[in-house]
Amino acid sequence: MPNNITNRYNVTQKYLMTRGQALHFPAEYFNVPLKKDDVYGVVVDIPMPQEILTTMVCFINGAANLYFNNGGEYSGAATKYITLVQAANTLVANASQLLPKAEKTTKFDLPKNKANNLFLLTKGGVYKVVFEPGYIPEDQPEKRAVYVLYQRVLSELRNCQLKENAGLSK
Repeated sequence: MPNNITNRYNVTQKYLMTRGQALHFPAEYFNVPLKKDDVYGVVVDIPMPQEILTTMVCFINGAANLYFNNGGEYSGAATKYITLVQAANTLVANASQLLPKAEKTTKFDLPKNKANNLFLLTKGGVYKVVFEPGYIPEDQPEKRAVYVLYQRVLSELRNCQLKENAGLSK
C-alpha cells in the first residue's frame, strides 16, 4: 500500500518517462484511418501489493507492455504470442464503449489508494475512467466488460512471462 502520508507511489524517472510517452503516443504511428473518438490505445495504472504500481499499455495493433514504478518493464511479447495480440486488440477495440462514462483529461496523476486509472487514447484527446477495486456496479456493463478485457490482457502477459521463463517462447 502506498505511503499513507503522501498516498503516492515511489517512482523512477524511467517509469514516469515511459508512462508519459505511452499517454502521448501519436495515433498517426498506426497508419490506420481513425475518427476523432476512435480509441487506439489504453493505458491502465494498476496498484499491486508491496507498493508496486504497474502500468499496462495496449495499442490497436495488439502491442501490450507492462511498466513498473521501480523502472522495470516487460515488453515485446506481442511479437511472439498471438494470444496476447488478440487480447490486447480486443481490449482496445471494445474500450470505446467507455467514452460516454469517461472524462476528458490532460492530467495524468498516479492512482490513489487501490483505484485503477484507465486512460483511453483518441485523436480527440485522452479520456479517463477510474475503477474502484472489488466493485463495479451491475448497472455499468460497459465498465464490467472492459475490466474483464484488461484482466484478460494481464493474464496473457503473465502467461507469456511464464512461457519465456520456462524456455517455451516460439
